[in-house]
Amino acid sequence: MCLFTADLRLHDNPVLRAALGDADEVVPLFVLDEGIAAAGFDAPNRRAFLADCLADLDAGLRERGGRLVLRSGAVAEEVAAVVSRTGARAVHVAAGTSAYARRREERLRKELTALGAALHVHEAVITAVPPGAEVPQDRDHFAVFTPYFRRWRNTAMRPVVAAPRSVAVPEGVGGQELPARASVAGVSPGLAAGGESEARRRTTSWLRGSLSEYADQQSDLAADATSHLSSHLHFGTLSATELIQRAGRSPGEGSEAFVRQLAWRDFNHQLLAARPQVAHADYRTRHDRWRHDEEEAAAWREGRTGYPVIDAAMRQLRHEGWLPGRARMLVASFFTKTLYLDWRTGAAHFLDLLADGDVANNQLNWQWVAGTGTDTRPNRVLNPVIQAKRHDPAGDYVRRWVPELAALEGPAIHEPWKLQGLDRAGIDYPDPLVELPDGLARFKQARNLA
Repeated sequence: MCLFTADLRLHDNPVLRAALGDADEVVPLFVLDEGIAAAGFDAPNRRAFLADCLADLDAGLRERGGRLVLRSGAVAEEVAAVVSRTGARAVHVAAGTSAYARRREERLRKELTALGAALHVHEAVITAVPPGAEVPQDRDHFAVFTPYFRRWRNTAMRPVVAAPRSVAVPEGVGGQELPARASVAGVSPGLAAGGESEARRRTTSWLRGSLSEYADQQSDLAADATSHLSSHLHFGTLSATELIQRAGRSPGEGSEAFVRQLAWRDFNHQLLAARPQVAHADYRTRHDRWRHDEEEAAAWREGRTGYPVIDAAMRQLRHEGWLPGRARMLVASFFTKTLYLDWRTGAAHFLDLLADGDVANNQLNWQWVAGTGTDTRPNRVLNPVIQAKRHDPAGDYVRRWVPELAALEGPAIHEPWKLQGLDRAGIDYPDPLVELPDGLARFKQARNLA
């Protein structure tokens, strides 16, 4: 049996390859995990994206003579039921990194042992380098990215495996109807399509087009020059290992910068695997006594802070269920350091909307910006006006997402509060939620930096 989790693909899937090598017939199984729903983690955008992924995976299996078997409930119990029905002797699954994934593996092993079946957990399926494969002397994980990256880029990665030509599924294995995106309420109107076919199309297009300019344009908000592949990596419709290999075929600064971002993804996963509590607790406490101001938090969520680049990003997040990395850093810095609100509240809002929202990258990127994570400069504050003029100098990104300011020309769009008289009165846009010097002074005082 092949138990799909965050590896919803046929290409470069060692789990599926191993399962097919074990038996003449294989059950390709996915379980809609009731534990994820109970934890509130099945946000509408991820449910809709998942529906696309499952439909595409099923179509790919059917092209090869098989089909996807879908069940819902507790994963261990559902797998055990299928094993009992089919007499399967082994179940193959990708290794997870979160505490939840590890508990799921433990329950699976217990259920399967009672049935006389084996559980095979495969590393380097969700990440390119498995968590724990590279560690510093006398420690169980790397706490700083740069030394990790030096080790990571010299690590021998597994070979990419081809998609199977055929998949035979035993008769009589019951499943349920696949979910449809259209049945999910509350989906962001601009949510991208999911599925392996879309992932591979987008990958090929981006590698041929924007990769070479990535080093120069990755922070250019208006250029929209990032890969948009994060959701596919999250659901495993695209293999990080294969993506690194393909990017490496076009050596240059763009490829190097992009691969470095994939290394950051592995870095966060190895940190979460070693310290699962960082999903909800500070990695390095600064003894913050965070403010609690729901009105300010709501203004941030709604994109009504009075700082155009922040509001543009928050509106893009709501519309697309996705944000480029630079925009994520800006809104997180504004939330945690200018407003001095708890990073967990901001991270939870991201998880409510992001199609690519996973615990490792979302929580640890928020902690990095908040200064409670692995950043070696934990008290840096990103000034939203300076950042906007640097990364959206003509204001085109803001015009795209904050149409009430579209008539303002050039960089003046980043400081609408400087307008006078009727010019200011004619724009339905709020004044700044907080003056930047006041927010900075408050943060410094809170961190004992003043």
